Amino acid sequence: MIREQLILRGIYDERVLAVMNHIPREKFVPLEYRACAYDDAPQHIGEAQTISQPYIVALMTQSLKLKGDETVLEVGTGSGYQTAILAGLADQVYSIERHQALADSAREVLDEIGVANVEIAVGDGSLGWSDRAPFDSIIVTAAAPAMPMPLIDQLTESGRIVIPIGTHYDQTLEVWERRGAWHIEKICPVRFVPLVGECGWK
Repeated sequence: MIREQLILRGIYDERVLAVMNHIPREKFVPLEYRACAYDDAPQHIGEAQTISQPYIVALMTQSLKLKGDETVLEVGTGSGYQTAILAGLADQVYSIERHQALADSAREVLDEIGVANVEIAVGDGSLGWSDRAPFDSIIVTAAAPAMPMPLIDQLTESGRIVIPIGTHYDQTLEVWERRGAWHIEKICPVRFVPLVGECGWK
């Protein structure tokens, strides 16, 4: 996975590669899909949600440019795999999940593999997590029709947001960064489940 799916496709951040080499992806995949855990494809995890393919996880994580001392907000805990990757690269991770069952399952696996610097809540991720703001970085693992304004408001002055934006079927992975004014970089076409919430899809 590291060599063929990540390095050969342009993932160069050594810290991202090291963490993804360490985290056991199969722990975050349902038993019936574990034989496919390291395939270059998303896998179903229940509740009509998926765990993203390894390359997309790496690309989104690399785009955050984490150094190790950040407080990160993750919108969409899902399986907890992306959460575990972030926890290995940042100081503290706060993660919001809409589905209680997924939040509980993710917490169980994170505890099992010894990830302690993560707090998970169940709620509307499109509204962010104001009680824990501000955040140095925000990663959104579901597609929004537009940038949710609460996330903008909860970001530090030099922060970065990585988010897929578009329709249900046509999305672009974008990186938003404050440099006085906003700098927006469009990375690549993607396909994510919808971000359901007050500032997402209704």
